[in-house]
Amino acid sequence: MSLVRKRSVTIRGHRTSFSLEDPFYAIITSIADDRKITLARLIAEIDEGRDRNSNLSSALRIYVLDWVMNGMKTAP
Repeated sequence: MSLVRKRSVTIRGHRTSFSLEDPFYAIITSIADDRKITLARLIAEIDEGRDRNSNLSSALRIYVLDWVMNGMKTAP
């Protein structure tokens, strides 16, 4: 069973938090490593591009799902 954990990161100079299940967090950190960027930078990119009607945690899950479904290609 995977646990939802609350995590914090500093993006654009302010601290924010998100909640992700461990498998989603593992993949999001792998994506950052694959792209050779920090996790904070990846989360900031996702945050900037998300629909303001959704929360950051949901946007991160959708990003991971899209990345996995599209053959784990390196994001632009």
